[in-house]
Amino acid sequence: MADNYLEKRMEEYRSRTQQISKSTTPSLNQLLIRNRSHRGYDKSRLVSTEELRRIVNVNTRIASARNQQCLRFRLVTAEEAHKVLPHIRLGGSLPELHLPTKDNEPQAFIVVCSTQPEDRWVDIDLGISAQSMLLKATEMKLNGICIGAFNTEKITQALSLSYPPLLIIAIGKGNDNIRLIEINEEDSHTYYRNDGIHYVPKVKLNDLIIT
Repeated sequence: MADNYLEKRMEEYRSRTQQISKSTTPSLNQLLIRNRSHRGYDKSRLVSTEELRRIVNVNTRIASARNQQCLRFRLVTAEEAHKVLPHIRLGGSLPELHLPTKDNEPQAFIVVCSTQPEDRWVDIDLGISAQSMLLKATEMKLNGICIGAFNTEKITQALSLSYPPLLIIAIGKGNDNIRLIEINEEDSHTYYRNDGIHYVPKVKLNDLIIT
């Protein structure tokens, strides 16, 4: 009788746990929608080294072209953010805004480097890695942005990098109000801001599929 009671209790517990897990785990579609490029951040929300490690850890599980696994990662927290901020640019399509604005700068970065010269295979790995890390950050209720506009030489010197940097990913709690808008293939793809809202055009599905 006691065994039956305990067994039933365990079944009830497992059922509740599965229900909680399903209700709290965001779907891939939800993560993709939330995974927007933020150019402004809440500086009071500091990102820890352990959080950055959790984000980088996805690289131990994702695909790699030819399985070369050549990417390496330099973690930068608030203590070193000053070494990165002067040498990056955000919002290339909105130069008049001088993003990030004062007191909205990101305070944590993942600098992605490569042990091999950049080629198509390295670039494939870079794309897979960057998207996977940003999705992980989103799952952790953080935000980020891929930064390709930076002074390679200055970043290398400032962070004493052993390998050349390919990409910088800012991580933090974004404070931008971002909305996706559906467009036709021939419409402008340039993002823009209006009344404090950052609009990101996305080509609709029917125009993406070749028939």
